[in-house]
This record gives sequence, C-alpha cells and structure tokens, in this order.
Amino acid sequence: MGTLDDLFRRFEQLNDIGASLSSERDLNRLLEKVVLAAKAITRADGGTLYLLSEDKRHLHFEIVRTDSLKIAFGGTSGNPVSGKFPDLPLYRDDGTANDTMVAAYAAISGETVNIADAYVAKGFDFGGTRKFDERTGYRSQSFLTVPMRNHEGEIIGVLQLINANMLTHGVAVPFSEADQRLAESLASQAAIALTNRQLLRQLEVLFESFIQLINSAIDDKSPYTGEHCQRVPKLTMMLAEAAHEASEGPLADFRLTDRDRYELRIAALLHDCGKVTTPVHVVDKATKLQTIFDRIELIDTRFELVRRDAEIRMLRQIVAGVPHERVEAEFREFVANMEVDRNFLHQANVGSERMSDDDIDRVRSIATGYSWQEASGVEVDFLSADELENLCIRAGTLTQAERQTINYHVSATIRMLEQLPWPKHLKNVPEYAGGHHERMDGKGYPKGLSREQMSVQARVMGIADIFEALTARDRPYKRGKTLSESLHILGKFRLGGHIDPDLFDVFVREKVYLKYAEKFLDPEQIDEVDESKIPGYINRDVATQQH
Repeated sequence: MGTLDDLFRRFEQLNDIGASLSSERDLNRLLEKVVLAAKAITRADGGTLYLLSEDKRHLHFEIVRTDSLKIAFGGTSGNPVSGKFPDLPLYRDDGTANDTMVAAYAAISGETVNIADAYVAKGFDFGGTRKFDERTGYRSQSFLTVPMRNHEGEIIGVLQLINANMLTHGVAVPFSEADQRLAESLASQAAIALTNRQLLRQLEVLFESFIQLINSAIDDKSPYTGEHCQRVPKLTMMLAEAAHEASEGPLADFRLTDRDRYELRIAALLHDCGKVTTPVHVVDKATKLQTIFDRIELIDTRFELVRRDAEIRMLRQIVAGVPHERVEAEFREFVANMEVDRNFLHQANVGSERMSDDDIDRVRSIATGYSWQEASGVEVDFLSADELENLCIRAGTLTQAERQTINYHVSATIRMLEQLPWPKHLKNVPEYAGGHHERMDGKGYPKGLSREQMSVQARVMGIADIFEALTARDRPYKRGKTLSESLHILGKFRLGGHIDPDLFDVFVREKVYLKYAEKFLDPEQIDEVDESKIPGYINRDVATQQH
C-alpha cells in the first residue's frame, strides 16, 4: 500500500475514533480508547496517558500500555494504576519547573515533543527510562509526547507514545511528521471528549445533589420517611439486577444497560419527591388524635372534669342527707369504670393493624356516655365528631381524607417530574417514579394502570416501596416487621393482583429480600423464612425436582 493510501486510511481511522470517543460515557474506557487509538494510528508499541491533578502540580498516570512487554495498567485491564506509578511532579521543591522530564515539559510548555532516540537526546532526563530498560531488556527509543488541551485551551493531560513501528520493522523508528499531526489531532479530540465527559459528570453530580436536597427536605419534615427515600432506591436496584440476571422464565428477555440503570436509580430517588407538598402533621401522625399535638390530652382533661363533677354531685348528695356509704360506693364505681374507658381510648388512639367492630362500637358509646360543659356552659357530647371519626379509624392512624392527602403525593410527584425537560436517556423517569402505587389489576392510583400498561421498572419500584414500608423500623405507628411476616403479606399482595407475580418470584427465588435485610434491617427482624409457606410462591426448582 502506498504512502498516500496509508495516510488516507489512517485519517479515516481518526474520524472513526473521534465518533467513538464522543459516544463513550465511561471515563476509564474513554481514556483507554484514547491510548489504544493513538497507538493504532501511529503504530506505536507503547502508550501512556497522564491527567493533570486538580492543583495542576502533578501528572497522574491513568493508562499504561506496552504491547511487546505485555504491560497493561488502567482502563479495562483489571490492573489498577494506583500505587504502581508515582505521580510525576511538574515543579521541583524550590518551585522551578521540572522541565527535564519530557511529559512534564509538554504539560508546562504546551508543546509537542518528538524525540527520535532517547539515548542520544539532549535536554531531557531519561535516567528512569534507562533503568526500566536495563531491568526489562527493553529499549525505549522514539518518544512522541503530546499535550492535551480542552476547549478553553487549558492543558488537562499528556499523551505519550513510545517506539513507532516497532512491531512492523522489528526495531523502533522515529515518529514521522504525519504520526505527530495525527497524534496531535487525536489528542485534541480526546481532550474535548474527556472535558465533555467530565462536564456531564459534574452536571450529573449537581443534579443528584439537588435530588438529595429534596430528600433531605422531606427528611427534615419527617424523620419517619427520610430513610424511606434512601432505602427504596437500594432495594429497587437490587431487584432490577436480579431480574436482569434472569436467564429463563417471563423475565428472560429483560435487560438493563448502564443508562437504563442510571435512569431507574434517578427515578427511585425521586419517587416520593411529591411529599414536599404533604402537610407535616399528616406525614408524622403517630396517633389517631395527633395534629400539632396529641389531642388525647384534651380527652384526659375532660375525664378529670367529669370526675370533678361526679365528686361534686356526691358531696351535694351527702350534704342533702343521702347515706354517704352508698354515694361514695357509687362514686368509686363510676370513677373505676371511667378509668377503664380512659385507658381504652388511649389504646384505641395508638392505632393498630385492625380495629374490631366491637371496639368501634365501644368508642361510639363512650362518645355519648359522658357529657361535659364547655366554658360557655353548654353541655356537649364527650367526644367531638372529628375525635370520634379519628378514634374509629380501623387500621393505622389516618382518616380517609388524610390518606387521600398522603396519596396525593404521587400525583404531585408526577406533576413535578413531567414539568422538567428530561434528556432522552432520562425521559422515562416520571413514568417509573409515578407508578409505584399502581396495581397489576388496575385498582391502584393515581392513574389506575394495569400490569400491561406499566413498564417492568415501574413494577419493580412497586415491590420495593411496599417491602421497605413493611420492614421499616422508623414508622411512628408500627414496628418493623420480620422477614417472614413481610413476605407473607407480600405474597397476599401477589395473589390479590397488587404486585407483579413474575418479579415477586424473582424477589423470593433470588433471595433479594435477604440481601436487603442483611444491609438494612435489625438482626431481630431477620428470622428464618420457609419459602414453601409464602402465599402465591412456587419454587420452580423444587417443583421440577419433585416431578
């Protein structure tokens, strides 16, 4: 092949490399591609890429390659650079430029250095190179050292190539002028690609910091939900990875790219951002009567007033001549019954998994069984209508209206997220984040979506959200459930059309629940789980063995 044809081919390589660099998102792979590409178009045996330190006083080794010696550090090699090569100082202890080192000189001056033979070159210190050659039997001859400038003209690194055409000719030859121009062009493209990747990463960090700021605001509003915002993303990614690894069954074709993973993680972090609109007294409602304070204290005061009035009536009867033994006995019996009722209301106020019909009837009886006078002198029922409604809540501590207020956070989440100008790789965030309270049977909220209308990612988040809530140990109205209790309830949800059956099977079969528990649950919550007793779960491996 002629020289012009060869040069044209290498220019085509350079164009292809430029396109590849611009699309690479992973920083380590990007740096590796730069070195490998530079070696390819210049036919160099070795290549090293340095990046300038933040203080701009050192060069960090990032990628090291020497084909003939089979040396590979950094990038995807599996051999980390850290600890293998010390940083190259740009300045001596006295502050003068360390310009006898060729890579340092290129970084300081911004000039390309093309050396035909390091053993006869003047002005640079290659003592370290000679020691390396003596130790390995190598001969480092031709050097091409190119500074890397970003779009603002700032030096961000250095690309160094060693021994041109060594593998072709058997011995190293100097880098040609064409090699130099190609390497400089590549270094320029690489610097821009690298800077863009760093800028994108900075924007991602800034964006994620804003998300954490929102979650911190929710945390500050309510210590009972803040950790939820941190734990749900962890569990979401655990289950998503388990589904990704499935090699058979309904999820065998489900796969996640790195971009997919990032999109899902962002959605999980934002899934409850709408809670910033939820009133604090609703989020933190630890008892049925709690608003700004627990109104059970007002009821206690009324009981004391009722007791006082009963005592006054007793004394008046004694003064009127009624035998004191009888009225005192009646008074003591009244007070004893009243204390039983008071203790019952205290218990009812706490909230439970399920309040019985008999208990509700008893609350209603107490509401009208006593009377007291307001400051105006008007006699009223012992419990107000609002107090009666709250104390008769069948499960938990929230009224239906308060539950709707809580549930509205999902609509708020969707509305907030849909207003943002999401880039292409994050366009599904609103759908993933807003679907965690939907049900497979279409009876969820806020949109009433069915399983077929939801992405796998949104269904993953639904399971993660429920399981975290079941096991959470920081709720004001309940203890964190054990693994066996939580899986039993989750199994009931699976049978009831609440959660995705295929993802539920993966959740149990791959023991995602246990991996999560070992990281986030208290030891006393991690009990023995008999998977054969989990409602709706069939261990297919066991079933296959039995047949």
